[in-house]
Amino acid sequence: MNARIRIAVISDIHGNLAALEAVLDDIRSRGAERIYNLGDLAGKGPDGPEVIDLCRDACDVNIFGNWDDLLTRPEPVSESIRWHQRRLGPDRIAWLKRLPLSVDFRLSGRRIRLFHASAQGVWHRVFPHSDHETLLAMFDNTELTGFEHPQPDVVGYGDIHHAFILPFFTPKNKTLFNAGSVGNSLDEPRATYVLLEGAWDGEDWNAPFGMELVRLPYDVESVIARARALNLPHADELAVELRQAIYRGMQKKQDA
Repeated sequence: MNARIRIAVISDIHGNLAALEAVLDDIRSRGAERIYNLGDLAGKGPDGPEVIDLCRDACDVNIFGNWDDLLTRPEPVSESIRWHQRRLGPDRIAWLKRLPLSVDFRLSGRRIRLFHASAQGVWHRVFPHSDHETLLAMFDNTELTGFEHPQPDVVGYGDIHHAFILPFFTPKNKTLFNAGSVGNSLDEPRATYVLLEGAWDGEDWNAPFGMELVRLPYDVESVIARARALNLPHADELAVELRQAIYRGMQKKQDA
């Protein structure tokens, strides 16, 4: 019989060290044996270097996200990206650039696949209200995922900072979930991650399988104070996101 295992799926830390530390403490308290990180380690928040260093040690797998793409470009797209690049330094940027795009494994008979945004690419955004064809395409084998594995039964991703678990009824036995965001949640101002539980590498669909969405409070004000102390670009917009879970692109519309 395959041993039961707990796997934590985290994503979109965005340089928020306080949120990451709260999540890692909770993961340890729940006895999770593995941590899979779905990307966007730095950017937006003030502590990208510290987050990357901690994730290199704590996470079994780190995956490449769209902000990781931004931060590894030789010509930065903005002064704020340049600020983050200077903070990270060349060694961390080189490490980010080498991250894989997806990971596949099996849990209680289910084939699990994890990536940052979609099977189409790190910049291809998919929401729970996307059309059915777009949602089903999350289970496709593509150049991003590779073609060496069978199509998955369960797909998990990050990117949109909105956590959910969405079961499919056509085709049967498919589940799509979003791990939300550890450091920049935009559906509820809490650090968020997903906990999977099942028989590791097991082929038996009858073995118990579980999926739990976890939300945690953390010291938001310390992150905002840290951002302002470092003169982080767009610190005021970040403060609203962390306190109210309102995306910075929507803040002016809300104030109008």
